[in-house]
Amino acid sequence: MKPTLDENGQIVPRTGYLISSLNCGDEDFAIACMRSNLKYGKNQKREDVKSHHYIISFDPRDAADNGLSVDRAQQLGEQFCKEHFPGHQALVCTHPDGHNHSSNIHVHIVINSLRIAEVPLLPYMERPADTREGCKHRCTDAAMEYFKAEVMEMCHRENLYQIDLLHGSKNRITEREYWAKRKGQAALDKENASLAATGEPPKLTKFETDKEKLRRTIHTALSSATSFEDFSGKLLQQGVTVKESRGRLSYLTPDRTKPITARKLGDDFDRTAVLALLEQNAQNAARAAETPAPKQEYPRSIKDRLQRNKAAINAPKNDGVQRMVDIAAKRAEGKGKGYEKWATLHNLKQMAATMSIYEESGFSSPEELEAALAAASAGLHEVTGKLKAVESTLREKKDLQKQLLAYIKTKPARDGLRAQKTEKARRAYREQHESEFIISESAARYFKAQGISKLPASKALQAEIEQLMREKNTLYNEYREKKENVRELQTIKGNIGQILRGTPSQQKKHEQER
Repeated sequence: MKPTLDENGQIVPRTGYLISSLNCGDEDFAIACMRSNLKYGKNQKREDVKSHHYIISFDPRDAADNGLSVDRAQQLGEQFCKEHFPGHQALVCTHPDGHNHSSNIHVHIVINSLRIAEVPLLPYMERPADTREGCKHRCTDAAMEYFKAEVMEMCHRENLYQIDLLHGSKNRITEREYWAKRKGQAALDKENASLAATGEPPKLTKFETDKEKLRRTIHTALSSATSFEDFSGKLLQQGVTVKESRGRLSYLTPDRTKPITARKLGDDFDRTAVLALLEQNAQNAARAAETPAPKQEYPRSIKDRLQRNKAAINAPKNDGVQRMVDIAAKRAEGKGKGYEKWATLHNLKQMAATMSIYEESGFSSPEELEAALAAASAGLHEVTGKLKAVESTLREKKDLQKQLLAYIKTKPARDGLRAQKTEKARRAYREQHESEFIISESAARYFKAQGISKLPASKALQAEIEQLMREKNTLYNEYREKKENVRELQTIKGNIGQILRGTPSQQKKHEQER
């Protein structure tokens, strides 16, 4: 929260950003919020939560690889705000870069905690007050899980890079630890500069927080430990005591009186992950005792890469082999001598790169390359089919969730109708709440058409949707990897075909002879 200042101490304004407000009319965001707070008598005390701040941060590669612009990110942020924070006055601002110059486009969404209009019941809402005018927004754990799932869905829809937000972080860095590292590194750099001025070598160049040192110590112990007792003993040798309480681990260092819980360090340090790694180490040790360790081999060829079923996402390879240019066709289009000279040099470079990869891959004939391409295309088609099936199921579940939430919201009206004693009272009550009964009857027809006799619990349905999102995320990453493999093989196949038809130098010599 510190502003960027120039050498004269003046604030340096941000440039290249976009900002807009929602549900504020013609007024400034702050003025509109104050008017609403006074109208409903909310947010008048100092301790009241007056606003909520959400940030959607995109991958730095999205700008170059997927065409994400500041304008498009602003549109996505406004759309996200309208869909998930309806009825709230909001400020949406998109920055083209982070404060640490990471080149990541990110969107700030700041909403007034007070709701100024009645809104539909959304999946993350748990109480009737969450939809009412004059009530306040609640940022619960269920809401954060829902928002993460929706951000993942948005990235899938827009073909952007992402991470699995629904799974925890292996190394969880809190904001407090982040800023402690920044300040510590700045102080260390200043101290090293003073040492350099006097001709003395620096003692350290990289600052580590206490949590970073603890993570490194735990990783070192886990790398060789085969049981929990062995793990505890190795940590104790480094002065770290590991404790287990109610199924959770915590770590106490010599300079602290209060232990650090595994949750604050990351998912790699909780009880489940630690025991799983210890079991794996024990199995590896048992196998190593039985048979000699095989020589580790690294896949170098395309065949080897195709055989490995990776789940990690691959960025597009801008420096890989590229398609060769059909010089004759380009000359027919009217390209001049300068382009022909560049194309000839380009083709020679790509020919050398293609033949190098072709030989390293172990292909002995174009038929083998064709077979590898067919297998890769079949694998891509299979993953595409699975991805579409999961997407279809996810859409169905979301439609069901929408109808279920609408039906739940009409429960007070349906209960009120059953409480009426006479037919005349029931008719009058039904006319008075006609819109609610239209919604409930529409939802009932949907349930009947889908063959649903027993309605699912809303929390169970939301958990099922989140699980489908995880499956979709895994399949999406696999799809992008297989698609890149197919593209690479197609490029090599096209280049090989052009090489077999004649090298650029042979074609040029043949044309001169004619």
